[in-house]
Amino acid sequence: MTTQPTPAAAIQQPEGPAITVRGARTHNLKNIDITIPRHALTVMTGLSGSGKSSLAFDTIYAEGQRRYVESLSAYARQFLELMGKPDVDSIEGLSPAISIEQKTTSKNPRSTVGTVTEIHDYMRLLWARAGTPYSPATGLPIEAQSISQMVDRVMALPEGTRLLLLAPIVRDRKGDQAKELAELTRRGFTRVRVDGTLYELSEVPKLNRRTRHTVEAVVDRVIVKPGLENRLADSFETALGLSDGLASVEEVQRPQDQEGAKGGETLSIAFSSRWSCPVSGFMIENLEPRLFSFNAPTGACPTCDGLGSEMHFDAALVVPDESLTLRQGAIAPWLNEKDPLFEQTLAGLARHCGEDIDTPWSALKPSTRAFLLEGSGDEVVPITYQDGGRVHTLEKPFDGVLAFLERRLRQSSNPLMRERLMRYQSPQPCRVCHGARLRPEALCVKIDGTDIAQASAMTIQEALAWFQKVGKSLPPQKAEIASRILREITERLHFLDRVGLDYLTLGRGAGTLSGGEAQRIRLASQIGSGLTGVLYVLDEPSIGLHQRDNERLLAMLRRLRDLGNSVVVVEHDEDAIRAADWLVDMGPGAGRLGGEVMASGTPTHVAGVEGSVTGQWLAGKTGIAVPAKRRRAKKFLTLHKASGHNLKNVNVKIPLGTFTAVTGVSGSGKSSLIIDTLYKSLSRQMNSSGLVPLPHGRIEGVEHIDKIIEIDQSPIGRTPRSNPATYTDLFAPVRDWFAGLPEAKVRGYKPGRFSFNVKGGRCEACEGDGVLKIEMHFLPDVFVTCDTCKGARYNRETLEVRYRGKSIADVLAMTIDEAVEFFAPVPRIAEKLAVLQQVGLGYVSLGQSATTLSGGEAQRIKLAKELSRRATGNTLYILDEPTTGLHTEDVRKLLEVLHTLVEQGNTVLVIEHNLDLIKTADHIIDVGPEGGAGGGTIVASGTPEDIATNVDSHTGRFLAPMLTKAQGGALSKKTDKRKAAPKAKGRAKAGG
Repeated sequence: MTTQPTPAAAIQQPEGPAITVRGARTHNLKNIDITIPRHALTVMTGLSGSGKSSLAFDTIYAEGQRRYVESLSAYARQFLELMGKPDVDSIEGLSPAISIEQKTTSKNPRSTVGTVTEIHDYMRLLWARAGTPYSPATGLPIEAQSISQMVDRVMALPEGTRLLLLAPIVRDRKGDQAKELAELTRRGFTRVRVDGTLYELSEVPKLNRRTRHTVEAVVDRVIVKPGLENRLADSFETALGLSDGLASVEEVQRPQDQEGAKGGETLSIAFSSRWSCPVSGFMIENLEPRLFSFNAPTGACPTCDGLGSEMHFDAALVVPDESLTLRQGAIAPWLNEKDPLFEQTLAGLARHCGEDIDTPWSALKPSTRAFLLEGSGDEVVPITYQDGGRVHTLEKPFDGVLAFLERRLRQSSNPLMRERLMRYQSPQPCRVCHGARLRPEALCVKIDGTDIAQASAMTIQEALAWFQKVGKSLPPQKAEIASRILREITERLHFLDRVGLDYLTLGRGAGTLSGGEAQRIRLASQIGSGLTGVLYVLDEPSIGLHQRDNERLLAMLRRLRDLGNSVVVVEHDEDAIRAADWLVDMGPGAGRLGGEVMASGTPTHVAGVEGSVTGQWLAGKTGIAVPAKRRRAKKFLTLHKASGHNLKNVNVKIPLGTFTAVTGVSGSGKSSLIIDTLYKSLSRQMNSSGLVPLPHGRIEGVEHIDKIIEIDQSPIGRTPRSNPATYTDLFAPVRDWFAGLPEAKVRGYKPGRFSFNVKGGRCEACEGDGVLKIEMHFLPDVFVTCDTCKGARYNRETLEVRYRGKSIADVLAMTIDEAVEFFAPVPRIAEKLAVLQQVGLGYVSLGQSATTLSGGEAQRIKLAKELSRRATGNTLYILDEPTTGLHTEDVRKLLEVLHTLVEQGNTVLVIEHNLDLIKTADHIIDVGPEGGAGGGTIVASGTPEDIATNVDSHTGRFLAPMLTKAQGGALSKKTDKRKAAPKAKGRAKAGG
């Protein structure tokens, strides 16, 4: 394919200050020159692999960041990620650059939304400075009092009140306390109160060491009257020193007063100079921010170490198949035990419960199942064992299968045994902190009756409302302290709310966030920083965002621009493209066929450029057609009572043999329903996987599918050695083909000779990497081409084996499009290559490092791998946002592949926001209506036409115009009623 030079008329020149790039050659960029305006919202678009990211991230951002970092001292540079100089002649008008990429967040289980956004750091400070501790035992506030405050409290009592000043030495503790009493005698005390009775120290009876006792030293006896202050202060100081900061005063009644006091209450006041409850003795250290950190030993729950969960043996994993009998191995961990005593034990237990060992687990009485798993308690169970010719009966309580497994895991030192047992465990909320992650001392500190864990469990929207009003409930002094902290917290919450993340909770694990959610969190943080004069480069921030909430995201990008920044966004979303101040379209193709600027200017200008794929799409001349006919299902897969996360006992019916789209605003429960419940449950039933689904009822119709495949966007490999050829099993037949060539046979080469992962055929100087890493200390590491193999990865002898003039290294360097033509005579290889080409990856090199692939590219490689396998015609494919990173033209190619799968009798179930894909679906399941707690129900279910006319569906509101346009107004009458619906209902807060 030859490309024509871009006409000069396609390139518009901006007015005013601009960023000017000259001679950009990074990756596939073909020595391009481009000028984009500063202080504007610029969108770069084009086919996947056309060079958008190479221009935006690898050239413009890389140079801006490199220049800024090089202005710092050598000492500072060693702590920063340093980037190499991009292959470009010059870039003028560049500002310091910040990248907000669509990369996944930390998978550290200790990282949460609160910690990532630094809101939790401010919350820790707020609870430390404005919180009030409460005693878990009494519920009363705990306050640290000074001696002066204690004296003033006593002097406020009625004059003439007779008091004992006591120091608690022993509080409710077993022992004869002889050592403590002797120490009091040595220090000169004469009276003591033991278990509420006053004694002279010399007359204290011998105490029973097996019972609990309370011993209080009598420090002073006083009568309240003026001038007592100094004496009280000295006495309190003595008492506090004796009892670790605790003291109490108790009224003493004269004998003549006791008769009239019967039935009344004796005055008793407890004091503490530390943060401790004077009644129960519950004590906390000084209130410092580290006490509220679950990442520090000071604040983390000691039981779960701040993780909020513990691993426990899960009954659902221990008994994965309830249709099996005890003899057949219903209790999975005991199935592989070779010892016949296990079967005899189960037979004896079943007999004791009046059951048969050949009864299926599901038919056993609930009491029997609980008995087998949890044990008999104190009840003695007789079990008869036969060892050869000897028979004996053992009578003792049965601990239960779960307790047996816990003990086996605890006692085993065999790593293989431990690994096998741990497969039957799942995370459960910590039994002490119940998922709060913090120790009891931190959780007893509250503001307006709320502890920090309860505040973290709120959604962004709820937390914003709570923090805005909580300052008014604080005492004046604490309100003054908290005002600045609250302002910082509410500002950050506002930004998160504005980018459509109001449904997230502050305590949600960062590892559970999607790439789009993580990117929008970083976007909110940058807006909160208030920087001006900065170049921001973003990678598809609309990923995972429903159309309803796009305007909120675009408003934030405009705000970033209006602060005086330049914003460059790599994006395919139509709303973002039309909202841009400046649009750059890359093309004309992908990979080596891309790397050119096809059009540059305002969106209106680009829409008029004939040679621009994006321009033709914007002008309405190309696009994705609505199918003339929707498929109708005869069989269904029905999931009952899904209730995990925010799902509200949902029943969902999935038509088999169709293309079904699951839609809804972000956070509405789509992934919880399809991935975390349906897929994990089916995978456990059909593949015997260890996945633990969210709570749900029965699933009907499983017999109609024979295989389930989930294709997500996780990387296909984490090392540069992994690539599309190795992942799709394509490289094995390529190596076999080279090993079968005459030259290879003469030399005795086997297929392993053509692997760069093992010794033999690879270049040993670089160990098959093709490059050498040179550490440069204060400068970025330099990767230089291996001088021995010149980057070919193989040694000279291996490279001498050629097919049609190409070595194995030349094949790895080919794009998939080139390889399809090259291996056309070899069906075994050509078929696999054709599938990769079908899913729109023709521009990717066979040997391209997996670490350089985007999430969308990785997902399509996985799809290609599954497509290359023998189809059964009854497979359920589940895909999560497969259009990520795809231009409309690429989406069209992907849809051809997915619909082909359905034509073969398979079922394709897609979680998606892209309306071009949704409108081609046979069936839509719309989840919502909102995100978080406001979602979790099925709003609508039916054909796209049904959804478009549903007044309650947010998806339908945006889908209706697309169907109306495609069908020439056929839906216009049906949609008349729903046009007024958004205004009537009000635009509720988005779920993301």
